[in-house]
Amino acid sequence: MTRLLDAYRPVAGEDVINHLLQLSGPLKGVNVVHVNSTRQGGGVAEILHKLVPLMKDLGINAYWEIIHGEEDFYRCTKGFHNALQGHSVSIGAGLLDIYETTNRENAQRLGQLLSEADFVFIHDPQPAALIDFVPERKGKWIWRCHIDCSRPHRPVWKYLRNYCSRYDASIFSLPEFAQKLEHPQFIIAPSIDPLSDKNIELPTEEVEAVFQEFGLDPDLPLLVQVSRFDRFKDPLGVIEAFRQVRRHVPCQLVLAGGGASDDPEGQAVLEEVMVAASGEDDIHILVLPPDAHRKINALQRAADIVIQKSIREGFGLTVSEGMWKGKPVIGGDTGGIRIQVIDHYTGFRVRTPEGAALRIRYLLHHREKRQEMGERARRLVRENFLLTRHLREYMALMLSLTNGSEDRIDISTS
Repeated sequence: MTRLLDAYRPVAGEDVINHLLQLSGPLKGVNVVHVNSTRQGGGVAEILHKLVPLMKDLGINAYWEIIHGEEDFYRCTKGFHNALQGHSVSIGAGLLDIYETTNRENAQRLGQLLSEADFVFIHDPQPAALIDFVPERKGKWIWRCHIDCSRPHRPVWKYLRNYCSRYDASIFSLPEFAQKLEHPQFIIAPSIDPLSDKNIELPTEEVEAVFQEFGLDPDLPLLVQVSRFDRFKDPLGVIEAFRQVRRHVPCQLVLAGGGASDDPEGQAVLEEVMVAASGEDDIHILVLPPDAHRKINALQRAADIVIQKSIREGFGLTVSEGMWKGKPVIGGDTGGIRIQVIDHYTGFRVRTPEGAALRIRYLLHHREKRQEMGERARRLVRENFLLTRHLREYMALMLSLTNGSEDRIDISTS
C-alpha cells in the first residue's frame, strides 16, 4: 500500500482504493504530462496539485507544466473563455497572433517532454494550440475543457476547433458541454480533495477564530460565497439578494476570494464589488491570498448557508466544497451546479437575486432543513465528487485509448 493513497482509505472507502490500485497496474511507468495556465487560483490548479502526486504514487510518471505568456496573451484567452461561455466577443487578429506565438514558444520550451509523453492532457483554451507546434508526437493527446461551452460564440469556437479537432480525445465536465469533434469524447466531472487544507476537518477553535479575525458577528447568521471575483460568479447579484434578505432577517455576508494569474478582469470586478458594498457593515469583502486554504475552509464551516450564485459555470468546485462541510448550497441554475445542488434536497437552484433571497430566508427560518440538506449534501459529494473518483476515470480513459476497440481490457496486476 502506498503512503499517499493510503490516507484516502478512511474517507473514500476500501473498495475505491483497491480499484485504483488494480487500474494502475497496466499504467505503471507510462509518462503523463498535464499542461494548464496557472499553478494558483481556480479549480484546475487545485485539482492538479493533488491529482499529479497521486498518479506518481500509483507508479505513473506524471508531470505538471505551465504555459507562460504576457498580458496580451491572457487578454486573448480570457476572451476565449468568455466566448465559450456564450458572450459575443471579438478577438482581433493581433491578439490571435500573440496567442499562436506564445504557444509556439512554449512548445519549443516543452517540446521533448511533450513529444515523448505517452499521454498529454491539455487543460482549457490557453495551451490548446500547443498541438500544432509539436509535430512529432509519440502518445495520445487529450484536450480537457473545464468551461461551460454548451452555447459558444461560434466565430471563436470555429477558430479554437481547428486546434481541438486535432486531439486524440476530449473531456468535458457535462454531456451538454460537449461539441462536435471527430474523436472520442469523455464526460468526467471535476472533484475536490477531501484531505487538502481547504477541505480537511478543522478544530472547532480554528473555525470560531474567523469571526474575530474578519470582524464577523458570531450571533448573526452567516452567508458565505467563495469564488474568484468574476462577473460570471455574479457577486453583485449576491449582494442584492443579501440586501433583500436583511430587510426581514438580520444576517451577514462574506464574499471571499482572490484572483488568478490568467484572469486580467479580476481587479475590475473586485472594484465594482467594493463600490457596491461600501457603507455596509454586514457585507465583508475578503481578498485572500492563493494559499489561504484553511481560512476558506473555516469560513465555509462557519457558514449557515453557502452560496454560489453563478450565472455561467463550468462546474463550480466551491459548491462541492461547501457541501462537503455539511452545508446546504444556494447555487445558480447553470452548468455543473445542476448536478451538485439537487433542488430541495441538497440545496436550492436559483436564477435571480429575488429567488436567492427567498430561499435564503426559508433556510434561515428552518434550522432542521439546513441540517438535513447539509447531511445529504456531504453524502452526495462523498459518493460522486471526490478526487479518488476523478483519478479512477482518468486512468480508465488512458486504458481505453491504449486498448482502442478491444472488448476486454486486462487490468490484472499479476
